[in-house]
Amino acid sequence: MSAATVDERFLVTGALGCIGAWTVRALVREGVPVVGLDVGRDPRRLALILEPEELARVTLVAGDITDLDSLERALSEHEITNVIHLAALQVPFCRADPPLGARVNVVGTVNVFEAVRRRSTAGTTMAPVVYTGSIGMYSPGDVDPVTNSLHEDAVPHPGNHYGVYKHANEETARVYLADSGVHSVGLRPMTVFGAGRDQGMTSSPTVAIAAAVLGVPFRITFGGSTLFQYAEDVAATMIVASRATPGGARVFNLGGSAVAIDDWIGVIEDVVPDARGLISAEPTPLPFPSAIDHDTISALGDVPVTPYRDAIGATAGLYRQLAAGGRLVGTEHGLAARVDSARPVSSPATPVA
Repeated sequence: MSAATVDERFLVTGALGCIGAWTVRALVREGVPVVGLDVGRDPRRLALILEPEELARVTLVAGDITDLDSLERALSEHEITNVIHLAALQVPFCRADPPLGARVNVVGTVNVFEAVRRRSTAGTTMAPVVYTGSIGMYSPGDVDPVTNSLHEDAVPHPGNHYGVYKHANEETARVYLADSGVHSVGLRPMTVFGAGRDQGMTSSPTVAIAAAVLGVPFRITFGGSTLFQYAEDVAATMIVASRATPGGARVFNLGGSAVAIDDWIGVIEDVVPDARGLISAEPTPLPFPSAIDHDTISALGDVPVTPYRDAIGATAGLYRQLAAGGRLVGTEHGLAARVDSARPVSSPATPVA
């Protein structure tokens, strides 16, 4: 990771989400001042991966990215130099309420860029805006028929509202560069996993790890193969991107590990032998490309990719620690029924997303 500068002050929107919590953790452990902005109030994901004294060093601000004034205040009052924008509604929530999804995911992102533009105009040197795009803006038909892989410059044909919104955000970044000189880096993850990933369309492989530690039967909601990214790696890459030399409105596919779901289950069973036979999967693959080019992200610098077996082991280890202290509560990790001990329930849980 690039070295911190003495005058950095980060704002992380969506700080109470999975990637947000890991990003805050990385910055806190570097000793960098970080402000977490979120419309929510529950810091449980932060508490999963931060020690109490570390959490006490985080400034949490209640704020809604659909409110431009509150964003401007946060940037000004906390003298922010770097913005990592992660706040968004995920696929199921956008499907359930498309107007709300558009307000949060599209208007909210416009507000982030506008707040940074205004702060830059006022004389503050700002790092590139870093935001999450998504492979979810692509459909399987966008894969190159010759290479059978999704190229980074492929033309997207989103299959859902969420994908439309993510595509719109990349165009917003392009226009803010052209009109106002606001530099940015968009990073497109596919299937993020790790502690705190308890909701979203691709969350069930992580939920399966928690279920295995609890001894709960669980069915992953999709099959086939997908490109996995460990949340700790994603957070580190966000910070690398924020410190990268401004170079336009750049967008990169995130690298990771391409894994078949059957192999994923096999590793869970290796890591948690008592769970053998408890975890299964639906056969239908995700409606997104699974072979994804991600070579150009090296332009940002050294970005980590933890071997997925090691990352599954680390996640299971964290869940074991929580379980030993009576703190691994099923409902807080994507399971529909509360489970306080390693005791099977009558039916597998269905994640909310």
